[in-house]
Amino acid sequence: MASTPAASRTAVPSGVTLAELVQALGGQPQGASQRQVHRIAPLPDADETALSFVAHARYRPQLAASRAGVVIVPPELAQAALARPAPPDGGWAAWVTPDPYALLAALTRWWRVHRQPRPATQGVHPTAWIAPGARVHPTARIGPFAVVEEGAEIGAGAELGAHAVVQAGARVGPGTRLGPHVVLGYDCCIGARGLVHGGTVIGADGFGFAPVPLPDGSGRRWDKIEQLGAVVIGDDVEIGANCCIDRGALGDTVLQDGVKLDNLIQIGHNVRVGRHTAMAGCVGVAGSARIGAFCTLGGGAIVLGHLELADHVHISAASVVMRSILQPGQYSGIFPIDDNRAWEKNAATLRQLHALRERLKALERRMTT
Repeated sequence: MASTPAASRTAVPSGVTLAELVQALGGQPQGASQRQVHRIAPLPDADETALSFVAHARYRPQLAASRAGVVIVPPELAQAALARPAPPDGGWAAWVTPDPYALLAALTRWWRVHRQPRPATQGVHPTAWIAPGARVHPTARIGPFAVVEEGAEIGAGAELGAHAVVQAGARVGPGTRLGPHVVLGYDCCIGARGLVHGGTVIGADGFGFAPVPLPDGSGRRWDKIEQLGAVVIGDDVEIGANCCIDRGALGDTVLQDGVKLDNLIQIGHNVRVGRHTAMAGCVGVAGSARIGAFCTLGGGAIVLGHLELADHVHISAASVVMRSILQPGQYSGIFPIDDNRAWEKNAATLRQLHALRERLKALERRMTT
Protein backbone atom coordinates (compact mmCIF):
# COMPACT_ATOMS: atom_id res chain seq x y z
CA MET A 1 0.00 0.00 0.00
CA ALA A 2 1.36 3.46 -0.90
CA SER A 3 2.13 5.72 2.03
CA THR A 4 0.26 8.97 2.56
CA PRO A 5 2.35 12.03 1.58
CA ALA A 6 3.51 14.16 4.47
CA ALA A 7 1.60 17.16 3.13
CA SER A 8 -1.66 15.21 3.35
CA ARG A 9 -0.92 13.90 6.84
CA THR A 10 -0.13 17.31 8.31
CA ALA A 11 -2.67 19.50 6.52
CA VAL A 12 -5.81 20.66 8.31
CA PRO A 13 -9.04 21.36 6.39
CA SER A 14 -9.63 24.81 7.87
CA GLY A 15 -6.64 27.09 8.07
CA VAL A 16 -5.57 29.52 10.76
CA THR A 17 -4.36 33.05 10.04
CA LEU A 18 -0.93 34.32 10.93
CA ALA A 19 -2.63 37.00 13.05
CA GLU A 20 -4.28 34.28 15.16
CA LEU A 21 -0.98 32.46 15.58
CA VAL A 22 0.78 35.65 16.66
CA GLN A 23 -1.95 36.32 19.20
CA ALA A 24 -1.48 32.83 20.64
CA LEU A 25 2.32 32.61 20.54
CA GLY A 26 3.81 36.09 20.23
CA GLY A 27 6.30 37.40 17.71
CA GLN A 28 5.83 40.19 15.15
CA PRO A 29 3.81 39.77 11.93
CA GLN A 30 4.90 41.55 8.76
CA GLY A 31 3.26 41.52 5.36
CA ALA A 32 0.02 39.62 4.73
CA SER A 33 -0.91 38.86 8.34
CA GLN A 34 -4.31 37.46 7.32
CA ARG A 35 -2.74 34.76 5.17
CA GLN A 36 -4.20 31.32 5.97
CA VAL A 37 -1.92 28.52 7.15
CA HIS A 38 -3.07 24.93 6.57
CA ARG A 39 0.13 23.05 7.37
CA ILE A 40 3.71 23.36 8.63
CA ALA A 41 6.33 22.23 6.13
CA PRO A 42 10.08 22.23 5.42
CA LEU A 43 11.18 25.21 3.36
CA PRO A 44 11.74 23.30 0.05
CA ASP A 45 8.36 21.51 0.28
CA ALA A 46 6.20 24.46 1.35
CA ASP A 47 3.60 26.11 -0.85
CA GLU A 48 1.37 29.17 -0.41
CA THR A 49 -0.80 27.33 2.15
CA ALA A 50 2.16 26.32 4.32
CA LEU A 51 4.23 27.85 7.08
CA SER A 52 7.97 27.23 7.25
CA PHE A 53 10.96 28.72 9.07
CA VAL A 54 14.51 29.95 8.52
CA ALA A 55 16.81 30.15 11.52
CA HIS A 56 20.04 31.41 9.96
CA ALA A 57 21.16 33.84 7.27
CA ARG A 58 23.06 31.08 5.43
CA TYR A 59 19.69 29.79 4.23
CA ARG A 60 18.88 33.05 2.45
CA PRO A 61 19.11 31.44 -1.06
CA GLN A 62 16.63 28.71 -0.07
CA LEU A 63 14.33 31.37 1.36
CA ALA A 64 14.44 33.35 -1.88
CA ALA A 65 13.36 30.26 -3.84
CA SER A 66 10.66 29.09 -1.42
CA ARG A 67 6.90 29.35 -2.03
CA ALA A 68 6.01 29.20 1.70
CA GLY A 69 3.11 31.53 2.41
CA VAL A 70 4.37 32.36 5.91
CA VAL A 71 7.98 32.08 7.07
CA ILE A 72 9.26 32.36 10.63
CA VAL A 73 12.46 34.42 10.33
CA PRO A 74 14.93 36.38 12.46
CA PRO A 75 14.74 40.19 12.04
CA GLU A 76 17.62 40.32 9.54
CA LEU A 77 15.70 38.09 7.10
CA ALA A 78 12.29 39.74 7.34
CA GLN A 79 12.72 41.82 4.17
CA ALA A 80 14.10 38.85 2.26
CA ALA A 81 10.99 36.86 3.14
CA LEU A 82 8.70 39.65 1.91
CA ALA A 83 10.71 40.51 -1.23
CA ARG A 84 10.09 37.20 -3.02
CA PRO A 85 8.04 37.33 -6.25
CA ALA A 86 4.45 37.70 -5.12
CA PRO A 87 2.17 34.63 -5.18
CA PRO A 88 -1.04 34.68 -7.24
CA ASP A 89 -3.25 34.97 -4.15
CA GLY A 90 -1.59 38.00 -2.54
CA GLY A 91 1.61 38.93 -0.73
CA TRP A 92 3.88 36.89 1.47
CA ALA A 93 3.96 37.02 5.27
CA ALA A 94 6.90 37.02 7.67
CA TRP A 95 6.63 36.01 11.32
CA VAL A 96 9.57 37.80 12.93
CA THR A 97 11.22 36.65 16.15
CA PRO A 98 14.74 36.73 17.61
CA ASP A 99 14.71 32.92 18.00
CA PRO A 100 12.93 31.18 15.08
CA TYR A 101 13.72 27.69 16.29
CA ALA A 102 12.17 28.29 19.73
CA LEU A 103 9.05 29.79 18.13
CA LEU A 104 8.78 26.82 15.76
CA ALA A 105 8.94 24.45 18.74
CA ALA A 106 6.14 26.36 20.47
CA LEU A 107 4.13 26.37 17.25
CA THR A 108 4.39 22.58 16.83
CA ARG A 109 3.09 22.08 20.36
CA TRP A 110 0.21 24.50 19.75
CA TRP A 111 -0.54 22.82 16.41
CA ARG A 112 -0.68 19.38 18.01
CA VAL A 113 -3.21 20.53 20.61
CA HIS A 114 -5.37 22.88 18.53
CA ARG A 115 -5.17 21.73 14.92
CA GLN A 116 -3.95 18.15 14.78
CA PRO A 117 -4.71 16.42 18.09
CA ARG A 118 -3.90 12.73 18.44
CA PRO A 119 -6.71 10.41 19.53
CA ALA A 120 -6.48 9.81 23.26
CA THR A 121 -7.39 6.75 25.27
CA GLN A 122 -10.70 7.30 27.03
CA GLY A 123 -10.88 6.23 30.67
CA VAL A 124 -9.81 2.70 31.54
CA HIS A 125 -10.02 0.19 28.72
CA PRO A 126 -12.04 -2.92 29.65
CA THR A 127 -9.06 -5.19 28.91
CA ALA A 128 -6.72 -3.29 31.26
CA TRP A 129 -5.95 -4.75 34.70
CA ILE A 130 -5.83 -2.49 37.75
CA ALA A 131 -4.79 -4.05 41.07
CA PRO A 132 -7.19 -3.44 43.96
CA GLY A 133 -4.57 -1.47 45.88
CA ALA A 134 -3.48 0.72 42.96
CA ARG A 135 -4.46 4.37 42.87
CA VAL A 136 -5.53 5.66 39.44
CA HIS A 137 -6.74 9.26 39.16
CA PRO A 138 -10.22 9.52 37.61
CA THR A 139 -8.83 11.63 34.76
CA ALA A 140 -6.06 9.16 33.89
CA ARG A 141 -6.34 7.08 30.71
CA ILE A 142 -5.39 3.41 30.67
CA GLY A 143 -5.05 1.67 27.30
CA PRO A 144 -5.83 -1.89 26.17
CA PHE A 145 -4.13 -4.69 28.12
CA ALA A 146 -2.20 -2.22 30.28
CA VAL A 147 -1.34 -3.37 33.80
CA VAL A 148 -1.17 -1.30 36.99
CA GLU A 149 0.12 -3.39 39.87
CA GLU A 150 -0.49 -3.25 43.62
CA GLY A 151 0.44 0.03 45.29
CA ALA A 152 1.18 1.83 42.01
CA GLU A 153 -0.06 5.37 41.50
CA ILE A 154 -1.18 7.01 38.25
CA GLY A 155 -1.55 10.79 38.42
CA ALA A 156 -4.13 13.19 37.03
CA GLY A 157 -4.28 13.24 33.23
CA ALA A 158 -1.60 10.56 32.89
CA GLU A 159 -1.86 8.03 30.06
CA LEU A 160 -0.72 4.44 29.66
CA GLY A 161 -0.54 3.02 26.15
CA ALA A 162 -1.52 -0.48 25.12
CA HIS A 163 0.34 -3.23 27.02
CA ALA A 164 2.18 -0.71 29.23
CA VAL A 165 3.06 -2.05 32.69
CA VAL A 166 3.43 -0.03 35.87
CA GLN A 167 4.80 -2.40 38.46
CA ALA A 168 4.13 -2.51 42.19
CA GLY A 169 4.80 0.72 44.05
CA ALA A 170 5.74 2.70 40.93
CA ARG A 171 4.42 6.23 40.37
CA VAL A 172 3.47 8.10 37.20
CA GLY A 173 3.16 11.87 37.61
CA PRO A 174 0.36 14.13 36.38
CA GLY A 175 0.12 14.51 32.62
CA THR A 176 2.84 11.95 31.89
CA ARG A 177 2.36 9.54 28.99
CA LEU A 178 3.83 6.05 28.77
CA GLY A 179 3.72 4.64 25.25
CA PRO A 180 2.82 1.11 24.19
CA HIS A 181 4.81 -1.70 25.85
CA VAL A 182 6.62 0.65 28.24
CA VAL A 183 7.60 -0.92 31.57
CA LEU A 184 8.00 1.22 34.68
CA GLY A 185 9.64 -1.08 37.21
CA TYR A 186 8.64 -1.59 40.81
CA ASP A 187 9.18 1.40 43.13
CA CYS A 188 10.37 3.59 40.22
CA CYS A 189 8.84 6.99 39.59
CA ILE A 190 8.55 9.56 36.84
CA GLY A 191 7.39 13.13 37.46
CA ALA A 192 4.90 15.39 35.73
CA ARG A 193 4.44 16.05 32.00
CA GLY A 194 6.83 13.28 30.94
CA LEU A 195 6.75 11.29 27.73
CA VAL A 196 8.17 7.77 27.36
CA HIS A 197 8.02 6.24 23.90
CA GLY A 198 7.16 2.64 23.12
CA GLY A 199 9.29 -0.29 24.19
CA THR A 200 11.35 1.49 26.84
CA VAL A 201 12.09 -0.33 30.08
CA ILE A 202 12.70 1.77 33.19
CA GLY A 203 13.92 -0.08 36.24
CA ALA A 204 15.32 -3.35 34.92
CA ASP A 205 18.13 -4.78 37.01
CA GLY A 206 21.51 -3.15 36.59
CA PHE A 207 24.42 -5.27 35.44
CA GLY A 208 25.77 -6.33 38.82
CA PHE A 209 27.56 -9.64 39.44
CA ALA A 210 30.28 -10.73 41.84
CA PRO A 211 33.03 -13.05 40.55
CA VAL A 212 33.20 -16.07 42.87
CA PRO A 213 35.90 -18.80 42.53
CA LEU A 214 34.63 -22.22 41.55
CA PRO A 215 35.41 -25.04 44.03
CA ASP A 216 37.61 -26.88 41.52
CA GLY A 217 39.71 -23.79 40.88
CA SER A 218 38.99 -23.83 37.14
CA GLY A 219 37.69 -20.28 37.07
CA ARG A 220 35.01 -18.03 38.48
CA ARG A 221 31.26 -17.91 38.29
CA TRP A 222 29.15 -14.75 38.39
CA ASP A 223 26.85 -14.44 41.43
CA LYS A 224 24.04 -11.94 41.09
CA ILE A 225 24.08 -8.75 43.17
CA GLU A 226 20.45 -7.87 43.79
CA GLN A 227 19.66 -4.37 42.61
CA LEU A 228 17.91 -2.80 45.59
CA GLY A 229 17.61 0.79 44.36
CA ALA A 230 15.10 2.30 41.96
CA VAL A 231 14.93 4.86 39.14
CA VAL A 232 13.85 8.42 39.96
CA ILE A 233 12.91 10.62 37.00
CA GLY A 234 12.00 14.30 37.31
CA ASP A 235 9.46 16.50 35.55
CA ASP A 236 9.32 17.31 31.81
CA VAL A 237 11.53 14.37 30.84
CA GLU A 238 11.21 12.73 27.42
CA ILE A 239 12.63 9.27 26.76
CA GLY A 240 12.75 7.77 23.28
CA ALA A 241 11.78 4.32 22.06
CA ASN A 242 13.51 1.13 23.21
CA CYS A 243 15.71 2.73 25.86
CA CYS A 244 16.89 0.86 28.96
CA ILE A 245 17.34 2.70 32.25
CA ASP A 246 18.62 0.38 34.95
CA ARG A 247 17.67 0.61 38.61
CA GLY A 248 20.36 1.36 41.14
CA ALA A 249 22.25 -1.33 43.02
CA LEU A 250 21.87 0.32 46.43
CA GLY A 251 21.03 3.97 45.75
CA ASP A 252 18.86 5.18 42.86
CA THR A 253 19.49 5.91 39.22
CA VAL A 254 18.42 9.56 38.75
CA LEU A 255 17.35 11.62 35.73
CA GLN A 256 16.66 15.19 36.79
CA ASP A 257 14.09 17.63 35.38
CA GLY A 258 14.07 18.33 31.65
CA VAL A 259 16.36 15.49 30.55
CA LYS A 260 15.83 14.40 26.92
CA LEU A 261 16.88 10.97 25.67
CA ASP A 262 16.73 9.80 22.06
CA ASN A 263 16.01 6.20 21.02
CA LEU A 264 18.09 3.13 21.92
CA ILE A 265 19.95 4.63 24.87
CA GLN A 266 21.39 2.60 27.75
CA ILE A 267 21.68 4.22 31.18
CA GLY A 268 23.49 1.97 33.65
CA HIS A 269 22.75 1.51 37.34
CA ASN A 270 23.38 4.39 39.75
CA VAL A 271 23.97 6.89 36.95
CA ARG A 272 22.93 10.47 37.68
CA VAL A 273 21.99 12.78 34.80
CA GLY A 274 21.68 16.50 35.53
CA ARG A 275 18.79 18.70 34.52
CA HIS A 276 18.19 19.61 30.87
CA THR A 277 20.91 17.31 29.57
CA ALA A 278 20.18 15.77 26.15
CA MET A 279 21.51 12.55 24.60
CA ALA A 280 21.21 11.48 20.95
CA GLY A 281 20.55 7.93 19.78
CA CYS A 282 22.61 4.91 20.88
CA VAL A 283 24.45 6.70 23.70
CA GLY A 284 25.68 4.36 26.43
CA VAL A 285 26.40 5.52 29.98
CA ALA A 286 28.02 2.91 32.21
CA GLY A 287 27.22 2.41 35.87
CA SER A 288 27.78 5.12 38.50
CA ALA A 289 28.75 7.80 35.99
CA ARG A 290 27.75 11.36 36.87
CA ILE A 291 26.57 13.59 34.01
CA GLY A 292 26.15 17.28 34.81
CA ALA A 293 23.38 19.71 33.88
CA PHE A 294 22.95 21.23 30.41
CA CYS A 295 25.24 18.65 28.78
CA THR A 296 24.82 17.11 25.33
CA LEU A 297 26.04 13.73 24.11
CA GLY A 298 26.10 13.05 20.38
CA GLY A 299 24.86 9.83 18.82
CA GLY A 300 26.80 6.71 19.75
CA ALA A 301 28.88 8.42 22.44
CA ILE A 302 30.05 6.27 25.35
CA VAL A 303 30.74 7.33 28.93
CA LEU A 304 32.67 4.78 30.99
CA GLY A 305 31.64 3.89 34.51
CA HIS A 306 32.32 5.98 37.63
CA LEU A 307 33.37 9.04 35.57
CA GLU A 308 32.10 12.59 36.06
CA LEU A 309 31.12 15.20 33.49
CA ALA A 310 30.80 18.79 34.68
CA ASP A 311 27.86 21.01 33.74
CA HIS A 312 27.83 22.31 30.14
CA VAL A 313 30.05 19.55 28.75
CA HIS A 314 29.30 18.64 25.12
CA ILE A 315 30.49 15.30 23.74
CA SER A 316 30.72 14.80 19.97
CA ALA A 317 29.11 11.81 18.28
CA ALA A 318 30.88 8.44 18.59
CA SER A 319 33.34 9.75 21.17
CA VAL A 320 34.42 7.54 24.07
CA VAL A 321 34.81 9.33 27.39
CA MET A 322 37.61 7.54 29.23
CA ARG A 323 38.38 10.11 31.92
CA SER A 324 36.37 12.58 33.97
CA ILE A 325 35.82 15.99 32.37
CA LEU A 326 35.64 18.75 34.96
CA GLN A 327 35.67 21.83 32.71
CA PRO A 328 32.81 22.94 30.44
CA GLY A 329 33.45 22.75 26.70
CA GLN A 330 33.21 20.69 23.53
CA TYR A 331 35.08 17.38 23.56
CA SER A 332 35.68 14.89 20.74
CA GLY A 333 37.54 11.76 19.87
CA ILE A 334 38.36 8.21 20.73
CA PHE A 335 42.17 8.34 20.90
CA PRO A 336 41.68 9.51 23.66
CA ILE A 337 39.09 12.21 24.30
CA ASP A 338 40.53 15.71 24.58
CA ASP A 339 39.62 19.36 24.39
CA ASN A 340 37.92 19.74 21.00
CA ARG A 341 40.43 22.22 19.56
CA ALA A 342 43.42 20.08 20.56
CA TRP A 343 41.71 16.96 19.22
CA GLU A 344 41.11 18.60 15.82
CA LYS A 345 44.80 19.53 15.56
CA ASN A 346 45.83 16.00 16.48
CA ALA A 347 43.39 14.53 13.96
CA ALA A 348 44.78 16.77 11.21
CA THR A 349 48.30 15.62 12.07
CA LEU A 350 47.19 11.98 12.07
CA ARG A 351 45.89 12.29 8.50
CA GLN A 352 49.39 13.37 7.41
CA LEU A 353 51.18 10.64 9.35
CA HIS A 354 51.74 8.28 6.41
CA ALA A 355 53.20 11.05 4.21
CA LEU A 356 55.47 12.16 7.05
CA ARG A 357 56.59 8.56 7.54
CA GLU A 358 57.53 8.22 3.85
CA ARG A 359 59.43 11.51 3.93
CA LEU A 360 61.32 10.37 7.03
CA LYS A 361 62.26 7.06 5.39
CA ALA A 362 63.50 8.84 2.28
CA LEU A 363 65.59 11.19 4.42
CA GLU A 364 67.09 8.24 6.30
CA ARG A 365 68.05 6.53 3.01
CA ARG A 366 69.81 9.67 1.77
CA MET A 367 71.72 9.97 5.03
CA THR A 368 72.95 6.35 4.89
CA THR A 369 74.18 6.47 1.26
